Amino acid sequence: MSCPLPETKESKHTKDTSQLANESVITRLPKRTVVLTFASFISNTPNSEHSTFVTFSFHSSAIMIDYVELNTRLQQVGQEHLLKFWDELNENERHQLEQDISELDLNELKLYFDRATTSLSQNGLKLDDRLQPLPEDKLLSISRSPEELLAGYRDEGLKQISMGHVAVLLMAGGQGTRLGFAYPKGMYDVGLQSGKTLFRLQAERIIKLEELAFDATGKQGTITWYIMTSEHTIQPTLDYLEGNNYFGLKKENVVLFKQGSLPCFEYDGKIILDQKHRIARAPDGNGGIYRAMKSQGILDDLAKRGILYLHAHSVDNILIRVADPVFVGYCAQENAECAAKVVEKSSPTEAVGVVAIVDGKYQVVEYSEISSKTAEMRNADGRLTFSAGNICNHFFTTAFLHKIGSTYEQELKLHVAKKKIPFIDNSGKRITPENPNGIKIEKFVFDVFEFAQKFVAMEVPRDEEFSALKNADSAGKDCPSTARNDLYRLHKKFVEAAGGIVHGEECEISPFVSYAGENLAPLVQGKSFTTPLYLCSNRENSAHL
Repeated sequence: MSCPLPETKESKHTKDTSQLANESVITRLPKRTVVLTFASFISNTPNSEHSTFVTFSFHSSAIMIDYVELNTRLQQVGQEHLLKFWDELNENERHQLEQDISELDLNELKLYFDRATTSLSQNGLKLDDRLQPLPEDKLLSISRSPEELLAGYRDEGLKQISMGHVAVLLMAGGQGTRLGFAYPKGMYDVGLQSGKTLFRLQAERIIKLEELAFDATGKQGTITWYIMTSEHTIQPTLDYLEGNNYFGLKKENVVLFKQGSLPCFEYDGKIILDQKHRIARAPDGNGGIYRAMKSQGILDDLAKRGILYLHAHSVDNILIRVADPVFVGYCAQENAECAAKVVEKSSPTEAVGVVAIVDGKYQVVEYSEISSKTAEMRNADGRLTFSAGNICNHFFTTAFLHKIGSTYEQELKLHVAKKKIPFIDNSGKRITPENPNGIKIEKFVFDVFEFAQKFVAMEVPRDEEFSALKNADSAGKDCPSTARNDLYRLHKKFVEAAGGIVHGEECEISPFVSYAGENLAPLVQGKSFTTPLYLCSNRENSAHL
């Protein structure tokens, strides 16, 4: 494919001229400078007595050279079609397309596609013959453990927090699109009496936990809040946090970074164009967190701050116990480098992945990878054999994350989904397909489990620690109404456990009053309350001023 030279304006001295005596010469110089030399130029201007020698220099607009370089690189990996509209693009659009291409590791992407198609061919395969449940000595059940054991883990967790060894890794890249909300999901208000958003609830829980650790140890530790956003949510998230003074957290202890993205592919491996000058891309999944942490300096920051342990979770669980000291303490005492909180599956057919062992390695097995016969297996006590439902709630040591970043990240499994991906057809028209026409590739955060030398899990009560926010209320499940009601129900349970009586259902407790139901007796014991009830602190209004 040829590319025209940039046009140049004629000067008043060369307006009426004869043909060139010699051909134009194009010379490539450093820094992509192109010099066009017009030699032995004979003027027909009546007043001209001498021949003219003219030199034109162009910096940063060496379009032919850019095209040749790009086309050569793309041909080597079968992606030269990305330049098929080059002649129709203006300079800014060409620069944008060149930038999109330069951000890609083309050789790695070819390997990605090959691995992805292999993964796609294995979708739906059953793993029953290779599957084992979690061993009992690797799974701690909160509901079946003595209180004194849990208290010991809690004390250990608070000690680690007071020493500044604990951080939170929040996965908050998603927007509230399915909620009809055009902003980051963490900014969503499910309709609590307090009007608090998910971000605010979690920030206040961090503050309260730092105070509990100080009360228990006399040492003031800091919990650093690392928030992984996406390209589209990082700025609104930052603006929101800054506009609310980080809800009382110190700015230097809140660190935002972006997850990466991967191009979308046709079934034959061709990268899809979203516009004539833009490559179609999609977020690389929550498993992209490991590459992002390394490339954006988060791993270095962990080491600099002396952080040893991280609690990683998704933003959309309204009941999340951020940096849960029981979980942190359990993992620390077990010397685990990786762990997961799980909930007991509600039924054999619940569409949730389970944490299990496959071929001797820990992993999350999707419900579609287990036959109904295996899913229905039960132990002697009547509980499901494969019951450890995954809820995207994990623990990592900093050392383990460094090991993933330096050694295993490129080995992470690739998960493939066939999607309807808008594309530019051969005529240059943007088409929104009615049927799947390509694939998106994602990595999942839990796919590092298999690389852990010491892995444990903690089974927590679903009604106390898991209520996801994914859908609009019209779905009737995992929606604002269920999230709100689950939190009200839990907080009513906390009040009643502390000796209070609540008449009605709308009961909310500020995180500043209690992190997880502790220290409520002096406030509620022997008292009767009529809802709506909101137990709040006198610093509620100052938290976001």
